Amino acid sequence: MAKDVESSELGFAQEWDQPVRYMERTRSYYLGLGYENPYVWAHYSLVPFTPLRKPLRESILGLITTAVQFDPDKGPQGAGAPYNAAAKFYQPYKSPINQKLDLRIAHVGVDRKNANMEDMSCWFPLAAARRAVEVGRLRTLSPHFYGLPTNRSQRHTLEVDAPLILEMLRADNVDVIVLIPNCPICHQSQSLLARYLEQAGISTVIMGAAKDIVEYCAVPRFLFSDFPLGNAAARPNDVASQDYNFELALRLLESAPAARTTVQSPLIWSLDPSWKLDYSNIEKLSEEELARLRSEAEQARITARELRLKSLGS
Repeated sequence: MAKDVESSELGFAQEWDQPVRYMERTRSYYLGLGYENPYVWAHYSLVPFTPLRKPLRESILGLITTAVQFDPDKGPQGAGAPYNAAAKFYQPYKSPINQKLDLRIAHVGVDRKNANMEDMSCWFPLAAARRAVEVGRLRTLSPHFYGLPTNRSQRHTLEVDAPLILEMLRADNVDVIVLIPNCPICHQSQSLLARYLEQAGISTVIMGAAKDIVEYCAVPRFLFSDFPLGNAAARPNDVASQDYNFELALRLLESAPAARTTVQSPLIWSLDPSWKLDYSNIEKLSEEELARLRSEAEQARITARELRLKSLGS
């Protein structure tokens, strides 16, 4: 008790008010569900780095997401929707940027208790990017945005998905890229892609919320927002936060002196940091909840496997 009083008097933050350790959290969670082989996360010591080849005001910027256009035939995908394996996609895509967009994140493991699943600007900063073009920070946006599958196979991401995305970017003459992941595996996939694109000569920055996963993989530039998974771009219904974080990402593209440059956004999600205790926290689940989640996870695995076989044949 004395230590708690002293910490309060000295103005210390609460112990859990730090970036969530998602690798540790998800490892414990899936062990608790009965999956006995912990996932091995991608990790590198050497990091590629491509400085900007020209000023941003002369550059074409592309956005890469792990979200996907809403399909009403694939079940619930909006606010309050559970994890929806039926909405997953397994092939990289590009789609015109100048169309009516309704991107959803119901197919990934986001923080469904705390993240906002209604405001697309929380996970896809298109509006902020357009405003950056209007004020002359960027020459223009690429004619398409690009979708990267959330793939547990690092080999498939690097050997199949990344080359396809690079081909799309080159066809659109993209100079710089902002990548926005959502779930833990999304953060790894986007980190692998960022590394691949930098090796190919395209400057990148990740706007993410899973600090441990991105830095463990090791990327050139990373804008970290201490927000719930799924809302890495901005706070909901908050235009100022959209523009502020996007400008931070642009400045990071311009000013990063070397690879492994991380900048943390000073924006906070909530004055109460207890939301960080919720995501996949096995200690907060009852035996009944664990049994239900085991059943749901197994059904989601079966659905995803069938969809993958239909999409890729493997």
